[in-house]
Amino acid sequence: MTILVTRPSPAGEKLVNRLRTMGRVAFHSPLIEFAPGNQLAMLPNLLSSLNQQDLVFVLSQHAVNYADRALRQSATRWPDNVSYYAIGRTTGLLFHRASSLPVVYPQDGETSEMLLNLPALQRIQGKKALILRGNGGRELLAETLSERGVEVTYCECYQRSPVYYDASEQSALWQRAGIDTLVVTSGEMLQQLYQLVPDYYRNSWLLRCNLVVVSERLATLARQLGWSAIRVAENADNDALIRALQLPD
Repeated sequence: MTILVTRPSPAGEKLVNRLRTMGRVAFHSPLIEFAPGNQLAMLPNLLSSLNQQDLVFVLSQHAVNYADRALRQSATRWPDNVSYYAIGRTTGLLFHRASSLPVVYPQDGETSEMLLNLPALQRIQGKKALILRGNGGRELLAETLSERGVEVTYCECYQRSPVYYDASEQSALWQRAGIDTLVVTSGEMLQQLYQLVPDYYRNSWLLRCNLVVVSERLATLARQLGWSAIRVAENADNDALIRALQLPD
């Protein structure tokens, strides 16, 4: 098994280093890079406008890191009179370390659907919600919260942008390296990888690779694009990805 990890830095590099320590052959080619978001400077004011028991949703580790850095630079604390929710365990633990505040997250996955199923989010009419995220992304969380009577505001804490590769050169390089297993952690990156690889390499190599993804939604997208050997990790953290890569064929 020769593994290509496409998740961004630093998580992607950490995963490759762990795999190599385990004796696996692994390479890192991040498909996305990050920069501060356009609305980050507004975060202190957005947080101060929330009332007692309003809701704050943190949708990724990058949102935690960029938001916490911005608050520290403005000498602002995370307010302790609102309720915090994270998309999953890894993001939740990182937020708790940064803020020392309690945070609720789904125990069994890292999707908007699982977050919305939490009992505490069923009767929330009349509250305000602030969603900390990157540029773009799924609208399911905001739409469902609005349907439940919540006034929703976004704060774009970071921006994702694609990393550019020479398509033919990079595809040939990956194939010569013997890559036969791909780790992809978002639909955006899966589409990007599919579109990056030219038709010839796509049919002769890319779609024949084993694919490890982090949700059934991603697996469905992968099947629609033409992959057949798909494995779904329990969630998106590196521990779960390593467990998925260790499963017998």
